[in-house]
Amino acid sequence: MRRIFVVLLALPACVADVDGWTDVRVESRSVPGGGTVTIRHAAACAPGDEMTCHARVIVDATDLPLATSGPSGLVPADLRDAYKITGTGSSTTTIAIVDAYGYPSAESDLAVYRSQFGLPPCTTANGCFHKVDQRGGTAYPRQDVGWDQEQALDLDMASAMCPSCKILLVQADSATSANLGAAVDTAANLGAQVISNSYGGGEQGAASYEAHYTHPGIAITVSSGDNGYGVEYPASSPHVTAVGGTSLMKTPNTRGWSESAWSGAGRRTPRARCARSPTSPRWPIRRPASRSTARRAATRARGWCSAARASPRRSSAASTRLTLAP
Repeated sequence: MRRIFVVLLALPACVADVDGWTDVRVESRSVPGGGTVTIRHAAACAPGDEMTCHARVIVDATDLPLATSGPSGLVPADLRDAYKITGTGSSTTTIAIVDAYGYPSAESDLAVYRSQFGLPPCTTANGCFHKVDQRGGTAYPRQDVGWDQEQALDLDMASAMCPSCKILLVQADSATSANLGAAVDTAANLGAQVISNSYGGGEQGAASYEAHYTHPGIAITVSSGDNGYGVEYPASSPHVTAVGGTSLMKTPNTRGWSESAWSGAGRRTPRARCARSPTSPRWPIRRPASRSTARRAATRARGWCSAARASPRRSSAASTRLTLAP
């Protein structure tokens, strides 16, 4: 394995051990002033686990990770300017990052990122950083390079947007619904006010895991996915806030930035009944005035749901995610 700098979507730079990448995609994006730029990116986490992380790595023309001489992409100051964030947060607020597998160099890699961009140190020694296993102890799971990428991305973005907040990293034993759900419970029990989850999977058996994501008074956010139209769990849970990616670029307009929904972000239909999760809320639907109107409405709904599952163009834009694609 080689140790290199690689560029991740939503992450200026990360040091990582790289073996190979899957699900390589090519996107063309418009740039300010006209023209387009082509970006190749691949999934950081290999398929096969019950839940998959949502980090993606920019690769070169040979599908190897794009190496750079230093950080590249949007820096913390850019993200804070784009959303007009002027405060730095408070040490009384704890952001929990829940991911799977171990990441032995999490604290030292985070120190490099924060030092690079002039953010205050966040260490175990000063009480800012705390890493635990899914039971709240120190029996950390085995390392997984792909999930390391996700953990690095999440830690860095939490630091960028709330540099004075404490960070709690909870590592699940593996990428199963049961273990990740247990890690969410641990984050809640350890006092986190915010719990970030950047992973997803199928909705099969979702009801049996719903209690893990039901913590009133705690903001639980879940990535909506990287595969365009489709429903993933736990993003489909009614007890979390599902968030999707956007493309953010500097432009000479009043805001100083242009932004659009990323086509790869997972999303739901406006009709909750199109989702298969048994926990999805049934939003009230006005009763039609006549039986014929009701039949037409039902026919349209069935056709809409079927077409929407096949075509991302039929869905509404996903919510903006704080971990933004450049």
